[in-house]
Amino acid sequence: MKKPEIVVEPGKEGTKSKYWIEQHYTYVATTTHDPEDLPLVIERGEGVWLYDVDGNRYLDFSSGIGVNNLGYPTHPEVRKAIIEQLEKLAHGAGTDYFNPYQVMLAKKLVEIAPGNYRRKVFFANSGTEANEAALKISRQATSRKFFIAFYGGFHGRTMGSMGLTASKPIHKKLFFPWMPGVVHVPYPNPYRNPWHINGYDQPVELVNRVLEFIEEYVFDKLIPPDEVAAVFAEPIQGEGGYVVPPREFFKELKKLLDKHGILLVADEVQMGMGRTGRMFAIEHFNTVPEIITLAKALSGGAIPIGATVFKADLDFKAHGMHSNTYGGNALASIAALKTIEIVETLLPHVQAMENIFKERLEELKEKYPVVGDVRGIGLAWGVEFVKDKSTKQPSPDVRNKVVAKALRKGLALLPCGKSAIRLIPPLIINEEEALVGLKIFEESIRESF
Repeated sequence: MKKPEIVVEPGKEGTKSKYWIEQHYTYVATTTHDPEDLPLVIERGEGVWLYDVDGNRYLDFSSGIGVNNLGYPTHPEVRKAIIEQLEKLAHGAGTDYFNPYQVMLAKKLVEIAPGNYRRKVFFANSGTEANEAALKISRQATSRKFFIAFYGGFHGRTMGSMGLTASKPIHKKLFFPWMPGVVHVPYPNPYRNPWHINGYDQPVELVNRVLEFIEEYVFDKLIPPDEVAAVFAEPIQGEGGYVVPPREFFKELKKLLDKHGILLVADEVQMGMGRTGRMFAIEHFNTVPEIITLAKALSGGAIPIGATVFKADLDFKAHGMHSNTYGGNALASIAALKTIEIVETLLPHVQAMENIFKERLEELKEKYPVVGDVRGIGLAWGVEFVKDKSTKQPSPDVRNKVVAKALRKGLALLPCGKSAIRLIPPLIINEEEALVGLKIFEESIRESF
Protein backbone atom coordinates (compact mmCIF):
# COMPACT_ATOMS: atom_id res chain seq x y z
CA MET A 1 0.00 0.00 0.00
CA LYS A 2 1.09 3.57 -0.64
CA LYS A 3 2.17 5.64 2.33
CA PRO A 4 2.23 9.42 2.79
CA GLU A 5 5.56 10.83 1.64
CA ILE A 6 6.88 14.34 2.27
CA VAL A 7 10.08 15.01 0.35
CA VAL A 8 9.95 18.82 0.59
CA GLU A 9 8.21 20.78 3.34
CA PRO A 10 5.37 22.58 1.57
CA GLY A 11 5.20 26.35 1.59
CA LYS A 12 8.87 27.00 2.35
CA GLU A 13 10.97 29.54 0.46
CA GLY A 14 12.27 28.11 -2.77
CA THR A 15 9.56 25.47 -3.13
CA LYS A 16 7.14 25.27 -6.03
CA SER A 17 4.28 25.45 -3.57
CA LYS A 18 5.56 28.77 -2.21
CA TYR A 19 5.74 30.15 -5.75
CA TRP A 20 2.18 29.16 -6.61
CA ILE A 21 0.82 30.44 -3.29
CA GLU A 22 2.37 33.84 -4.04
CA GLN A 23 0.97 33.77 -7.56
CA HIS A 24 -2.42 32.87 -6.16
CA TYR A 25 -2.53 35.92 -3.90
CA THR A 26 -1.50 38.12 -6.83
CA TYR A 27 -4.28 37.00 -9.15
CA VAL A 28 -7.04 35.24 -7.18
CA ALA A 29 -9.56 36.83 -4.82
CA THR A 30 -9.14 36.31 -1.09
CA THR A 31 -11.36 33.49 0.16
CA THR A 32 -10.68 30.91 2.88
CA HIS A 33 -7.09 29.83 2.24
CA ASP A 34 -4.60 29.55 5.11
CA PRO A 35 -1.03 29.53 3.71
CA GLU A 36 0.51 29.05 7.15
CA ASP A 37 -1.31 25.91 8.30
CA LEU A 38 -2.46 24.59 4.92
CA PRO A 39 0.17 25.39 2.25
CA LEU A 40 -1.10 22.54 0.07
CA VAL A 41 -0.88 23.21 -3.68
CA ILE A 42 -2.53 20.21 -5.32
CA GLU A 43 -1.27 19.11 -8.71
CA ARG A 44 -3.13 15.81 -9.09
CA GLY A 45 -4.94 13.06 -7.25
CA GLU A 46 -5.17 9.25 -7.36
CA GLY A 47 -7.87 7.47 -5.39
CA VAL A 48 -7.59 8.73 -1.81
CA TRP A 49 -4.18 10.33 -2.43
CA LEU A 50 -3.22 13.90 -3.30
CA TYR A 51 0.08 14.97 -4.88
CA ASP A 52 1.36 18.52 -4.60
CA VAL A 53 3.57 20.52 -6.96
CA ASP A 54 6.67 19.59 -4.91
CA GLY A 55 6.09 15.86 -5.37
CA ASN A 56 4.71 15.22 -1.86
CA ARG A 57 2.05 12.56 -1.39
CA TYR A 58 -0.81 13.09 1.09
CA LEU A 59 -3.57 10.85 2.34
CA ASP A 60 -6.77 12.83 1.88
CA PHE A 61 -9.15 13.14 4.85
CA SER A 62 -10.92 16.18 3.35
CA SER A 63 -12.60 14.97 0.14
CA GLY A 64 -12.41 18.47 -1.30
CA ILE A 65 -14.81 19.67 1.44
CA GLY A 66 -17.12 16.75 0.78
CA VAL A 67 -17.05 17.02 -3.01
CA ASN A 68 -14.70 14.18 -3.97
CA ASN A 69 -16.61 11.37 -2.28
CA LEU A 70 -15.53 9.01 -5.06
CA GLY A 71 -11.87 9.96 -4.86
CA TYR A 72 -9.50 11.40 -7.49
CA PRO A 73 -9.06 12.46 -10.22
CA THR A 74 -12.54 11.32 -11.28
CA HIS A 75 -14.05 7.89 -10.72
CA PRO A 76 -13.36 5.91 -13.94
CA GLU A 77 -17.05 5.14 -14.50
CA VAL A 78 -18.01 8.79 -14.07
CA ARG A 79 -15.17 9.85 -16.37
CA LYS A 80 -16.32 7.36 -19.04
CA ALA A 81 -19.91 8.64 -18.81
CA ILE A 82 -18.71 12.26 -19.12
CA ILE A 83 -16.54 11.55 -22.16
CA GLU A 84 -19.38 9.73 -23.91
CA GLN A 85 -21.75 12.60 -23.14
CA LEU A 86 -19.28 15.17 -24.48
CA GLU A 87 -19.70 13.55 -27.88
CA LYS A 88 -23.44 14.33 -27.73
CA LEU A 89 -24.22 17.46 -25.70
CA ALA A 90 -22.67 19.37 -22.80
CA HIS A 91 -25.12 22.26 -22.50
CA GLY A 92 -28.35 22.88 -24.33
CA ALA A 93 -30.22 25.72 -22.59
CA GLY A 94 -31.91 23.27 -20.24
CA THR A 95 -34.34 25.82 -18.78
CA ASP A 96 -35.65 26.91 -22.19
CA TYR A 97 -35.23 23.84 -24.39
CA PHE A 98 -35.89 20.30 -23.19
CA ASN A 99 -33.44 17.41 -22.99
CA PRO A 100 -33.73 13.84 -21.68
CA TYR A 101 -30.64 13.98 -19.44
CA GLN A 102 -32.02 16.47 -16.96
CA VAL A 103 -35.26 14.51 -16.75
CA MET A 104 -33.39 11.25 -16.13
CA LEU A 105 -31.49 12.77 -13.21
CA ALA A 106 -34.58 14.41 -11.74
CA LYS A 107 -36.45 11.10 -11.92
CA LYS A 108 -33.60 9.31 -10.14
CA LEU A 109 -33.42 11.92 -7.37
CA VAL A 110 -37.17 11.69 -6.85
CA GLU A 111 -36.91 7.90 -6.62
CA ILE A 112 -34.15 7.87 -3.99
CA ALA A 113 -35.43 10.74 -1.85
CA PRO A 114 -37.01 9.55 1.42
CA GLY A 115 -40.80 9.49 1.75
CA ASN A 116 -43.67 8.92 -0.64
CA TYR A 117 -44.22 12.49 -1.79
CA ARG A 118 -44.62 13.22 -5.48
CA ARG A 119 -41.61 15.44 -6.06
CA LYS A 120 -39.92 17.68 -8.59
CA VAL A 121 -36.35 18.96 -8.91
CA PHE A 122 -34.79 22.35 -9.64
CA PHE A 123 -31.17 22.25 -10.83
CA ALA A 124 -28.45 24.82 -10.12
CA ASN A 125 -24.63 24.93 -9.91
CA SER A 126 -23.90 24.95 -6.18
CA GLY A 127 -25.20 24.47 -2.67
CA THR A 128 -25.96 28.10 -2.00
CA GLU A 129 -27.99 28.25 -5.24
CA ALA A 130 -29.89 25.12 -4.21
CA ASN A 131 -30.76 26.82 -0.92
CA GLU A 132 -31.73 30.05 -2.65
CA ALA A 133 -34.19 28.03 -4.73
CA ALA A 134 -35.55 26.41 -1.56
CA LEU A 135 -36.12 29.86 -0.07
CA LYS A 136 -38.09 30.99 -3.11
CA ILE A 137 -40.03 27.74 -3.39
CA SER A 138 -41.03 27.91 0.28
CA ARG A 139 -42.02 31.56 0.26
CA GLN A 140 -44.12 31.53 -2.91
CA ALA A 141 -45.75 28.17 -2.15
CA THR A 142 -46.88 29.15 1.36
CA SER A 143 -47.30 32.92 0.91
CA ARG A 144 -45.49 33.25 4.25
CA LYS A 145 -42.73 35.72 5.06
CA PHE A 146 -40.41 34.23 7.70
CA PHE A 147 -37.83 31.47 8.08
CA ILE A 148 -36.18 29.75 11.03
CA ALA A 149 -32.60 28.48 10.96
CA PHE A 150 -30.17 27.25 13.60
CA TYR A 151 -27.11 28.70 15.27
CA GLY A 152 -24.10 26.85 13.93
CA GLY A 153 -25.78 26.25 10.59
CA PHE A 154 -24.14 27.00 7.25
CA HIS A 155 -26.32 27.32 4.15
CA GLY A 156 -24.21 29.47 1.83
CA ARG A 157 -22.75 32.92 1.28
CA THR A 158 -25.13 34.53 -1.23
CA MET A 159 -27.48 37.18 0.12
CA GLY A 160 -30.46 34.91 0.74
CA SER A 161 -28.66 31.87 2.10
CA MET A 162 -26.30 34.13 4.08
CA GLY A 163 -29.36 35.25 6.02
CA LEU A 164 -29.79 31.61 7.09
CA THR A 165 -26.12 31.01 7.89
CA ALA A 166 -25.02 31.48 11.50
CA SER A 167 -21.77 29.60 12.01
CA LYS A 168 -19.15 32.40 11.98
CA PRO A 169 -19.49 36.21 12.10
CA ILE A 170 -16.95 36.61 9.28
CA HIS A 171 -19.51 35.24 6.84
CA LYS A 172 -21.64 38.36 7.36
CA LYS A 173 -19.01 40.97 8.11
CA LEU A 174 -19.61 44.16 6.05
CA PHE A 175 -22.44 42.55 4.04
CA PHE A 176 -25.56 43.81 5.80
CA PRO A 177 -28.35 44.00 4.76
CA TRP A 178 -28.70 40.35 3.88
CA MET A 179 -32.12 38.76 3.39
CA PRO A 180 -34.41 39.77 6.26
CA GLY A 181 -36.99 37.58 7.95
CA VAL A 182 -34.77 34.84 9.42
CA VAL A 183 -34.93 33.94 13.12
CA HIS A 184 -32.18 31.77 14.57
CA VAL A 185 -32.64 29.27 17.37
CA PRO A 186 -30.23 26.97 19.25
CA TYR A 187 -29.33 23.70 17.56
CA PRO A 188 -29.50 20.62 19.82
CA ASN A 189 -25.73 20.30 20.10
CA PRO A 190 -25.18 17.56 22.69
CA TYR A 191 -21.75 18.92 23.65
CA ARG A 192 -22.36 22.69 23.58
CA ASN A 193 -25.76 24.27 24.12
CA PRO A 194 -27.11 27.32 26.01
CA TRP A 195 -28.59 25.17 28.78
CA HIS A 196 -25.34 23.28 29.51
CA ILE A 197 -27.18 19.99 29.16
CA ASN A 198 -25.15 16.87 28.46
CA GLY A 199 -27.10 15.86 25.39
CA TYR A 200 -25.43 12.47 25.20
CA ASP A 201 -26.79 11.54 28.64
CA GLN A 202 -30.01 13.56 28.40
CA PRO A 203 -31.01 13.68 24.72
CA VAL A 204 -34.73 14.02 25.41
CA GLU A 205 -34.19 16.94 27.75
CA LEU A 206 -32.05 18.71 25.14
CA VAL A 207 -34.59 18.15 22.37
CA ASN A 208 -37.40 19.43 24.60
CA ARG A 209 -35.48 22.60 25.44
CA VAL A 210 -34.96 23.44 21.76
CA LEU A 211 -38.60 22.84 20.91
CA GLU A 212 -39.73 24.85 23.95
CA PHE A 213 -37.51 27.72 22.82
CA ILE A 214 -39.17 27.71 19.40
CA GLU A 215 -42.67 27.57 20.82
CA GLU A 216 -42.35 29.82 23.88
CA TYR A 217 -39.91 32.44 22.65
CA VAL A 218 -40.13 32.51 18.86
CA PHE A 219 -43.80 31.69 18.24
CA ASP A 220 -45.21 33.20 21.41
CA LYS A 221 -43.15 36.39 21.59
CA LEU A 222 -41.59 37.15 18.22
CA ILE A 223 -43.32 35.91 15.06
CA PRO A 224 -46.63 34.11 14.53
CA PRO A 225 -46.11 30.51 13.42
CA ASP A 226 -48.66 30.91 10.62
CA GLU A 227 -46.28 33.37 8.97
CA VAL A 228 -43.28 31.02 9.00
CA ALA A 229 -42.68 29.43 5.62
CA ALA A 230 -39.95 26.93 6.48
CA VAL A 231 -37.26 25.78 8.87
CA PHE A 232 -33.83 25.19 7.33
CA ALA A 233 -31.60 22.63 9.05
CA GLU A 234 -28.56 20.53 8.32
CA PRO A 235 -29.26 17.00 9.59
CA ILE A 236 -25.63 17.06 10.75
CA GLN A 237 -24.07 20.51 10.95
CA GLY A 238 -20.99 20.71 8.74
CA GLU A 239 -19.16 24.03 8.83
CA GLY A 240 -20.51 24.51 12.36
CA GLY A 241 -18.41 21.61 13.67
CA TYR A 242 -19.83 18.29 12.41
CA VAL A 243 -22.46 18.31 15.13
CA VAL A 244 -24.78 15.30 15.37
CA PRO A 245 -28.10 16.03 17.13
CA PRO A 246 -30.01 13.50 19.25
CA ARG A 247 -31.67 10.89 17.05
CA GLU A 248 -35.20 11.91 18.05
CA PHE A 249 -34.74 15.61 17.31
CA PHE A 250 -35.96 15.86 13.74
CA LYS A 251 -38.94 13.60 14.31
CA GLU A 252 -40.09 15.80 17.20
CA LEU A 253 -39.31 18.99 15.29
CA LYS A 254 -41.35 17.75 12.34
CA LYS A 255 -44.37 17.18 14.60
CA LEU A 256 -44.17 20.81 15.73
CA LEU A 257 -43.79 22.09 12.16
CA ASP A 258 -46.66 19.99 10.86
CA LYS A 259 -48.87 21.41 13.60
CA HIS A 260 -48.33 24.88 12.15
CA GLY A 261 -48.08 24.03 8.45
CA ILE A 262 -44.36 24.90 8.31
CA LEU A 263 -42.06 23.21 5.77
CA LEU A 264 -38.84 21.44 6.71
CA VAL A 265 -35.84 21.99 4.43
CA ALA A 266 -33.03 19.47 4.92
CA ASP A 267 -29.74 20.96 3.72
CA GLU A 268 -27.82 17.88 2.54
CA VAL A 269 -25.21 19.82 0.60
CA GLN A 270 -22.32 18.46 2.69
CA MET A 271 -23.82 15.26 4.13
CA GLY A 272 -25.77 13.94 1.16
CA MET A 273 -24.60 11.36 -1.38
CA GLY A 274 -23.55 8.63 1.03
CA ARG A 275 -21.30 10.53 3.42
CA THR A 276 -23.11 9.14 6.49
CA GLY A 277 -23.70 5.62 5.19
CA ARG A 278 -27.17 6.52 3.91
CA MET A 279 -27.83 8.37 0.68
CA PHE A 280 -29.25 11.24 2.75
CA ALA A 281 -28.26 12.03 6.33
CA ILE A 282 -31.87 12.84 7.28
CA GLU A 283 -32.65 9.12 6.84
CA HIS A 284 -30.82 8.44 10.12
CA PHE A 285 -33.48 10.48 11.89
CA ASN A 286 -36.60 8.79 10.45
CA THR A 287 -37.90 12.10 9.16
CA VAL A 288 -39.18 13.09 5.72
CA PRO A 289 -38.61 16.77 4.81
CA GLU A 290 -40.66 18.56 2.19
CA ILE A 291 -37.50 19.95 0.56
CA ILE A 292 -33.95 18.57 0.26
CA THR A 293 -31.01 20.56 -1.09
CA LEU A 294 -27.94 18.90 -2.63
CA ALA A 295 -24.65 19.87 -4.30
CA LYS A 296 -20.95 19.10 -3.61
CA ALA A 297 -20.62 15.32 -4.15
CA LEU A 298 -23.63 14.99 -6.45
CA SER A 299 -21.58 14.76 -9.64
CA GLY A 300 -18.61 12.85 -8.26
CA GLY A 301 -16.43 15.94 -8.01
CA ALA A 302 -16.37 16.39 -11.78
CA ILE A 303 -18.95 19.03 -12.71
CA PRO A 304 -20.47 21.79 -10.53
CA ILE A 305 -24.10 20.99 -9.76
CA GLY A 306 -26.78 21.78 -7.20
CA ALA A 307 -30.29 20.38 -6.82
CA THR A 308 -33.42 21.26 -4.87
CA VAL A 309 -35.75 18.28 -4.49
CA PHE A 310 -39.23 19.29 -3.32
CA LYS A 311 -42.85 18.22 -3.00
CA ALA A 312 -44.49 18.69 -6.37
CA ASP A 313 -47.36 20.75 -4.97
CA LEU A 314 -44.83 23.41 -3.90
CA ASP A 315 -43.78 24.05 -7.51
CA PHE A 316 -43.48 27.62 -8.78
CA LYS A 317 -46.83 29.16 -9.56
CA ALA A 318 -45.81 30.68 -12.90
CA HIS A 319 -43.19 30.36 -15.63
CA GLY A 320 -40.16 32.56 -15.09
CA MET A 321 -40.43 32.95 -11.30
CA HIS A 322 -37.07 31.17 -11.03
CA SER A 323 -34.56 29.80 -13.48
CA ASN A 324 -30.86 29.11 -14.04
CA THR A 325 -28.84 29.26 -17.23
CA TYR A 326 -26.28 26.53 -16.64
CA GLY A 327 -27.83 24.52 -13.83
CA GLY A 328 -28.56 20.89 -14.57
CA ASN A 329 -26.72 20.96 -17.89
CA ALA A 330 -26.58 17.69 -19.78
CA LEU A 331 -22.98 16.94 -18.81
CA ALA A 332 -23.58 17.47 -15.09
CA SER A 333 -26.77 15.42 -15.24
CA ILE A 334 -25.04 12.39 -16.73
CA ALA A 335 -22.15 12.68 -14.26
CA ALA A 336 -24.62 12.83 -11.36
CA LEU A 337 -26.60 9.83 -12.60
CA LYS A 338 -23.48 7.69 -12.70
CA THR A 339 -22.32 9.05 -9.33
CA ILE A 340 -25.59 8.06 -7.64
CA GLU A 341 -25.32 4.58 -9.14
CA ILE A 342 -21.82 4.15 -7.70
CA VAL A 343 -22.64 5.65 -4.29
CA GLU A 344 -25.54 3.21 -3.88
CA THR A 345 -23.04 0.34 -4.06
CA LEU A 346 -20.69 2.02 -1.53
CA LEU A 347 -23.21 2.52 1.30
CA PRO A 348 -22.50 -0.84 3.04
CA HIS A 349 -18.78 -0.09 2.91
CA VAL A 350 -19.27 3.33 4.51
CA GLN A 351 -21.35 1.75 7.27
CA ALA A 352 -18.58 -0.77 7.93
CA MET A 353 -15.89 1.93 7.98
CA GLU A 354 -17.85 3.85 10.62
CA ASN A 355 -16.84 1.31 13.25
CA ILE A 356 -13.14 1.85 12.59
CA PHE A 357 -13.37 5.62 12.94
CA LYS A 358 -15.66 5.45 15.94
CA GLU A 359 -13.40 3.06 17.85
CA ARG A 360 -10.13 4.85 17.16
CA LEU A 361 -11.45 8.37 17.70
CA GLU A 362 -13.17 7.44 20.97
CA GLU A 363 -9.80 6.13 22.15
CA LEU A 364 -8.26 9.53 21.42
CA LYS A 365 -10.98 11.22 23.44
CA GLU A 366 -10.13 9.08 26.45
CA LYS A 367 -6.39 9.40 25.96
CA TYR A 368 -5.76 13.10 25.33
CA PRO A 369 -6.90 16.00 27.55
CA VAL A 370 -7.23 18.36 24.57
CA VAL A 371 -9.82 16.17 22.83
CA GLY A 372 -13.12 17.38 24.24
CA ASP A 373 -15.63 15.67 21.98
CA VAL A 374 -15.86 13.12 19.19
CA ARG A 375 -19.01 12.77 17.11
CA GLY A 376 -19.97 11.33 13.77
CA ILE A 377 -21.82 8.88 11.56
CA GLY A 378 -20.49 6.88 8.62
CA LEU A 379 -17.47 8.73 7.24
CA ALA A 380 -18.44 12.13 8.67
CA TRP A 381 -16.52 12.72 11.90
CA GLY A 382 -15.77 15.78 13.97
CA VAL A 383 -13.16 16.04 16.73
CA GLU A 384 -13.36 19.11 18.96
CA PHE A 385 -10.35 20.47 20.82
CA VAL A 386 -10.54 22.18 24.21
CA LYS A 387 -8.20 23.80 26.72
CA ASP A 388 -9.85 21.99 29.59
CA LYS A 389 -12.37 19.16 29.48
CA SER A 390 -14.24 20.40 32.54
CA THR A 391 -14.79 23.94 31.23
CA LYS A 392 -15.01 22.92 27.54
CA GLN A 393 -13.21 26.14 26.61
CA PRO A 394 -12.47 25.90 22.87
CA SER A 395 -8.86 25.57 21.78
CA PRO A 396 -8.53 26.77 18.17
CA ASP A 397 -4.77 27.08 18.65
CA VAL A 398 -4.34 23.36 19.32
CA ARG A 399 -6.76 22.54 16.51
CA ASN A 400 -4.73 24.62 14.07
CA LYS A 401 -1.47 23.02 15.21
CA VAL A 402 -2.94 19.57 14.62
CA VAL A 403 -4.02 20.53 11.08
CA ALA A 404 -0.58 21.98 10.30
CA LYS A 405 1.40 19.08 11.78
CA ALA A 406 -0.77 16.50 10.06
CA LEU A 407 -0.19 18.11 6.67
CA ARG A 408 3.56 18.02 7.17
CA LYS A 409 3.25 14.32 8.01
CA GLY A 410 1.24 13.67 4.85
CA LEU A 411 -2.37 13.84 6.04
CA ALA A 412 -4.72 16.46 4.58
CA LEU A 413 -7.35 17.69 7.06
CA LEU A 414 -9.79 20.60 7.22
CA PRO A 415 -10.98 22.59 10.25
CA CYS A 416 -14.61 23.33 11.06
CA GLY A 417 -16.47 25.13 13.83
CA LYS A 418 -14.53 27.16 16.36
CA SER A 419 -12.08 24.44 17.39
CA ALA A 420 -12.94 21.22 15.56
CA ILE A 421 -11.47 19.16 12.73
CA ARG A 422 -13.58 17.22 10.25
CA LEU A 423 -12.39 13.79 9.16
CA ILE A 424 -14.12 13.09 5.85
CA PRO A 425 -12.07 10.81 3.58
CA PRO A 426 -13.38 9.71 0.19
CA LEU A 427 -15.95 6.93 0.55
CA ILE A 428 -13.67 4.56 -1.36
CA ILE A 429 -11.03 4.55 1.42
CA ASN A 430 -10.09 1.08 2.67
CA GLU A 431 -9.36 -0.04 6.23
CA GLU A 432 -5.59 0.01 5.87
CA GLU A 433 -5.60 3.55 4.49
CA ALA A 434 -7.97 4.69 7.21
CA LEU A 435 -5.72 3.31 9.95
CA VAL A 436 -2.68 5.03 8.44
CA GLY A 437 -4.50 8.35 8.50
CA LEU A 438 -5.81 7.87 12.02
CA LYS A 439 -2.30 7.03 13.24
CA ILE A 440 -0.94 10.28 11.76
CA PHE A 441 -3.87 12.15 13.28
CA GLU A 442 -3.01 10.80 16.74
CA GLU A 443 0.67 11.65 16.32
CA SER A 444 -0.28 15.19 15.35
CA ILE A 445 -2.46 15.57 18.45
CA ARG A 446 0.27 14.24 20.72
CA GLU A 447 2.76 16.79 19.35
CA SER A 448 0.39 19.78 19.57
CA PHE A 449 0.04 20.47 23.29
